[in-house]
Amino acid sequence: MRRIFVVEDLPAWLPSMRSKTAIRTSSKRHFVDPSIATAVLRTNLDGLLNDFKTLGFLVEALCTRDIRIYAQTIDGDVFYYRDKTGLESDLIVRLRDGRWAAIEVKLGNKQIEEAARNLVVLKAKIDEDKMG
Repeated sequence: MRRIFVVEDLPAWLPSMRSKTAIRTSSKRHFVDPSIATAVLRTNLDGLLNDFKTLGFLVEALCTRDIRIYAQTIDGDVFYYRDKTGLESDLIVRLRDGRWAAIEVKLGNKQIEEAARNLVVLKAKIDEDKMG
């Protein structure tokens, strides 16, 4: 599927950490174009609006695709982060000069505060002397 550009792997980000938390290192797989998943599921907008969890995965895939395109134009790479405690960041954009940004993709207002808390916890775990 990768060779015919249906799916694309999103590698795990391996930052320098303050703690010894084990980081997941396997790649995450996304459809190159989330409309492929919609076609395979034989659904439409009405069907997706009745299944917010699936819609959330598709929106995350769409955002991943777009962020990758934007990052490539400035010579950056895109990763994801997840550790053994379940802490995650949907996307990590890393630039060649060492700067990085963690991004959470959320569909609804109810998830914004939780996402913000996760990003603050992630920042606290990063060794800023090594990672900036």
